[in-house]
Amino acid sequence: MKIRLLNQYLNLSLALLAAFETALIFLAPVSAEIIVYGRSLGGLLTNWAFFLPKFLFFTLAVGLSLTAMGLYNSRQRARTLGLLLRALVAHALAMALAALGAYFIPALRPQPGELFVWTLVSMVFITIIRVVEGALLDEDAFKRRVLVFGAGQRAQSLSQLRRRADQRGFLAVGYMQALGEQVLVDRDKVLTSDAQQLKQVAKDLAVDEIVIAMDDRRREFPVRELLDCRLSGVEVIDLVSFLERETGRVHLDVLNPSWIIFADGFRRDGLRQATKRAFDLVASFALVLITWPLMLLTMLAIKFEDGLRAPVFYRQHRVGLDGKDFALLKFRSMRVDAERDGKARWALGEDDRVTRVGRFIRKVRIDELPQIFNVLRGDMSFVGPRPERPQFVGQLSESIPYYQERHCAKPGITGWAQICYPYGASEKDSLEKLQYDLYYVKNHSLLFDLMILLQTVEVVLLGKGAR
Repeated sequence: MKIRLLNQYLNLSLALLAAFETALIFLAPVSAEIIVYGRSLGGLLTNWAFFLPKFLFFTLAVGLSLTAMGLYNSRQRARTLGLLLRALVAHALAMALAALGAYFIPALRPQPGELFVWTLVSMVFITIIRVVEGALLDEDAFKRRVLVFGAGQRAQSLSQLRRRADQRGFLAVGYMQALGEQVLVDRDKVLTSDAQQLKQVAKDLAVDEIVIAMDDRRREFPVRELLDCRLSGVEVIDLVSFLERETGRVHLDVLNPSWIIFADGFRRDGLRQATKRAFDLVASFALVLITWPLMLLTMLAIKFEDGLRAPVFYRQHRVGLDGKDFALLKFRSMRVDAERDGKARWALGEDDRVTRVGRFIRKVRIDELPQIFNVLRGDMSFVGPRPERPQFVGQLSESIPYYQERHCAKPGITGWAQICYPYGASEKDSLEKLQYDLYYVKNHSLLFDLMILLQTVEVVLLGKGAR
């Protein structure tokens, strides 16, 4: 089941899990102080002003790290063992963050060895919870029971959702065939009742929501029946909005222009643009201060491999906001003569044009760091659709509907498509990524940008989708 908070869809079961685990993370240092160091609960409460900031900061560090490693991501496909490995990496990252915070803020500084013990206890708590959840929790208890009105081509797009992550929030209890439709879904799930019995069927099946997936709404549209269902407490939603909410992307196969016109979202208000620009500037300056030694080492490595006269940076024309071209800046990861014939090519999995240094900096995303200066200049944002080359944009705009709409937002160094879909190097990949880009353009907010930046940590650390 999905809930909407600050204009973002959250999975209810994951939200409850995150809240419960946050409480356990806070209890980890408390338990460690009592069991390992022999302090009493009364002593901790008496000296709360000394211990509470440390406990809260530790909880924040672990919580952010677990989120960054995808432990609360509804699109996470890893099983219990994979989740535990991610939790282990997250706790190592949290320990580093807590130590860094304690270095700058002495009041947060734990005793020698104390931080390690806290982290160990927290990891034990999270391991127990994840193992129990994987073995015992019935996910259907948190799923929204859905009745689909329609059984034809549009309804088929819902029945064909194969990924476990896409079906995490709902359970399709049945399909009702609309007048004149050919049945293209599982016939075992097609209900024999007609539209006039819609309210009773919804009541008998304990339906939470009805999804309108008729192929042709100009035929006998059950207005009266749907109105009765809505007034009796059953939610009614159209197919495009339902798929958008559940899958985190806008499905092009069922999309029509009227949905874009009337749907909530796709805003470009001044306040949002101002806050986004302010965030970009602050984050860019902070990242430059943190990564300048790494960028300097990368420059030296490129010079060492290709010679002192070899260029360090690579400038390439990309399409930005409102379709305007700009020069994208990256560390050069390919040979100088990679495109000596002037023809643009998709990057391949084993591209022989990539240098040895280039292969490494691509794997860990270091080649993207110079784009910070594109952000400072205002050509890009930290989060947004990935900018494409003009040659590819022209080609893709002719073959993929709504492709130009992705240019309604500034392109980004990272984005929703980058963390949800692997590296795209074909027209088919571009179509898939466009669906995520349109979701971002429709739902972008400061909170969403922060969530994407946090989840980018997992992409970088695990090398997901690098090429």
